[in-house]
Amino acid sequence: MPGSSFDSRGAYNPTVIKESSDWFMLYRAENFKEDLTGKIGFAQSKDGMHFIKYPQPVIIPDHDFDRFGCEDPRLTKLKDTYYLTYVGNCGQYETGNICLATSRDLIHWEKHGSILEPQKDWDHGQVKAGAILPQKINGKYLMYFMGEREPWKTAIGLAYSDDLLNFYEPLEEPVLLPRRGYFDSVGVEPGPPPLLTEEGIWFIYCGWNSDCIYKVGAVLFSRDDPSKVLERSKEPIFTPAKDWGVFFGEASNHVVPEGLVKDGSRWLLYYGAADRACCLAIWER
Repeated sequence: MPGSSFDSRGAYNPTVIKESSDWFMLYRAENFKEDLTGKIGFAQSKDGMHFIKYPQPVIIPDHDFDRFGCEDPRLTKLKDTYYLTYVGNCGQYETGNICLATSRDLIHWEKHGSILEPQKDWDHGQVKAGAILPQKINGKYLMYFMGEREPWKTAIGLAYSDDLLNFYEPLEEPVLLPRRGYFDSVGVEPGPPPLLTEEGIWFIYCGWNSDCIYKVGAVLFSRDDPSKVLERSKEPIFTPAKDWGVFFGEASNHVVPEGLVKDGSRWLLYYGAADRACCLAIWER
């Protein structure tokens, strides 16, 4: 019956990590019965394409900072600990709502609450979508995140931390802005956790223009100065290919990437489609 499963209304915006021969996914889940914006579900796979979900959510709204929903997970591992950022919906628009949870097994999680509050003029509306780089840069951890001055008009900022529990903004301005005349002319949002390479810090993001349909782009930041853009895609690296229609009056034809895995010569990008389903795009040499 409708609403019988915790993800009967939507299972989307997945983050994925591969360890040995196993693939693990965490995703945003919603059902028909509860007036919530999400719980976090867990699933496991042997090939990265066919996942078996855990029967119950592994993170649920149960604190003041996330009591109306746990949204949009992004997963990073440092040593033997998993760090999961998610959007905690506390029911107030003007809030810092990048929350952090940690785990050793991906099933049992300890919540640490909000790790970044709105601090600057450009992001005083709210901050969301924290994507943590697992390596230190200049002795500190860094996180790219989305900030809003007003709804849907967003930019990407940079925050630093000494302990991964408390982040601060060293800059007065964002590091990635919308571009007039491009696919991301109105807003931008972080995708999966960034990748540190010899070239720099590769970062996948999504952007939208006046049609408010999310498309996926890529940017390369400097290793020496993670706020400096070296390259940025002029066109989206991929766009929605399926017409999902409007799902219960909400997002239509969105693609929201939140998981990226390298598997041999392939790169697998996991994304949410239309606030409804978990999907996969593959790039292979």
